[in-house]
Formats: sequence, C-alpha cells, structure tokens
Amino acid sequence: VQLVESVGGLVQSGDSLRLSCIFSGRTFRGYGMGWFRQAPGKEREFVARIGPDSRTYYGPSVKGRFAISRDNAKNTVTLQMNGLKPEDTARYYCAADSRYDGNYYLEVEYDYWGQGTQVTVSS
Repeated sequence: VQLVESVGGLVQSGDSLRLSCIFSGRTFRGYGMGWFRQAPGKEREFVARIGPDSRTYYGPSVKGRFAISRDNAKNTVTLQMNGLKPEDTARYYCAADSRYDGNYYLEVEYDYWGQGTQVTVSS
C-alpha cells in the first residue's frame, strides 16, 4: 500500500484548507483511513478517521471544524479543515487500517502511513 498526501500550505488563522490522500496498491474500499498530525516537540495526535462503512470519528480539538470523507471510486480520502487556528500547525499524516480493532485514535491501529504534509497556520 502506498499513501501520498497532497501538498499542505501556509494559511492564515480562520482560513480553510483541504488535504487529500491517494491510496494505491490494494482495494481501497476495504480500508479504514485516518489522519494524524504532529507538531514540533509534541506527540502524534489523532485527527480523524473514516471507516470502510464511512463512519467517522474526530479528535476533540478538531471536532466541528474538520471533516473527513472518502471517494472509493478515486481511492482518495479528504480532510476538509475549516476555521484553522495557529495550534493546527503540524505535519499531517494519512494512514490506512486493514483490520479495525476499535482503537481508531491510536497509531498502532494503522498499518500504512504516508510521508506527511506540512500545514502552517499564521495568526
């Protein structure tokens, strides 16, 4: 499995940004997909997950502002980020989960990871 995130960017506080992740190598529709992020000096943090059944989960710091979706025809998962804040600045990683064990917020749940893409939000 290969995961390739779209390029992030530098935005201002309050702006919106959309990240995409293209999945290849296996049958996409059978995988749960997640987004995590890591800021300098901090641990990797769960952002959002969408299951094969399109059930979604969000981390508390992004709930209500971010939305995850998937397009099985395009093998793509998207993270729509609205109302961005400086504290959202981080490297964002796409991840794929071949067998869901219920721990959607843990890194160990996911088998494959992208290289990450930088999102910087200025105040």
